[in-house]
Amino acid sequence: MSWGERHGGPRVAFLVPCYNEEQVLPTTVDALVRKLDALSAAGAAAGDSFVVLVDDGSLDHTWSVIEGTQAKYGASIVGICLSVNAGHQNALVAALDYVTSRADLSISIDADLQDSLDAIDDMLEAYRGGAEMVFGVRRSRESDTRFKRLTAAWFYRVMTALGVDMVHQHADYRLMSRAAMKNLQQFPEYHLFLRGLVKRLHNRVAVVEYDRVARVAGESKYTLRKMLSLAIRGIVSFSTVPLRAVSILGLMVFAAGILLSLYAIVGGLSGHTVPGWASISAPLYALGGVIMLCIGVLGEYVGKIYEQVKGRPRYLIDKMVGDQ
Repeated sequence: MSWGERHGGPRVAFLVPCYNEEQVLPTTVDALVRKLDALSAAGAAAGDSFVVLVDDGSLDHTWSVIEGTQAKYGASIVGICLSVNAGHQNALVAALDYVTSRADLSISIDADLQDSLDAIDDMLEAYRGGAEMVFGVRRSRESDTRFKRLTAAWFYRVMTALGVDMVHQHADYRLMSRAAMKNLQQFPEYHLFLRGLVKRLHNRVAVVEYDRVARVAGESKYTLRKMLSLAIRGIVSFSTVPLRAVSILGLMVFAAGILLSLYAIVGGLSGHTVPGWASISAPLYALGGVIMLCIGVLGEYVGKIYEQVKGRPRYLIDKMVGDQ
């Protein structure tokens, strides 16, 4: 049933991946439930809208907190506990798979609530205007550290340069209609990179800008290692530029080898050979480094193919509370 057919607005599902978020989660859930109540009172969302909390294999008491909030708020909360840590993107996919047949639209948001809830009103307005997907775009990131701002800026620049079609300064704060969620289910990739994929799900999209705020509690779980892993996943999933770069690099090294060979031949014929090991060892080390780099790039693509063809599930659900 669409939003226009449901009395009181669309049935909205807030999707919140959680990893070691026991400190911030009670405050987050309270804020999200209050937001749903306000939207319902204004007729912008159905009264049976709900929040989906996905525990992505947390090592703290996140699941206990989720169980407590579900007992407190009842049908407004659904908790999904994954058997093992599947990663932020797969945890979000688990929530999307769950709500596709149960909600008119979903709004994904991080547990730290650094993405302003005020933007949700504008997202719903764009949805009522016909948008099937609405991207939350960070207008300001003053609450982030300088390092985080610099790495984020370089992340979007590199991804764009490599041909990955992304919305600049958009992470995973987005509204998706049921149509868009159904389209997502047709993509069977094991290594999903939603930020690069979402623009392929529908052409009726809109953008809502907002200012990023400080975390309510706790600290960011997105370490430098995780950010690099996400970047590599995005590049390998959506760009073949590195493979072309390897081919060009190989051609350049081959051309340099031909020139050095001609130089050596000319030098030998003219009697001006240069003694010493440097002229031999330096090119060998350089060539060896290039070969290892090329093998590493190819290995990233082959490794992703290997993991994809095994057909393993992206996530495993251990238990649930508040199942709709």
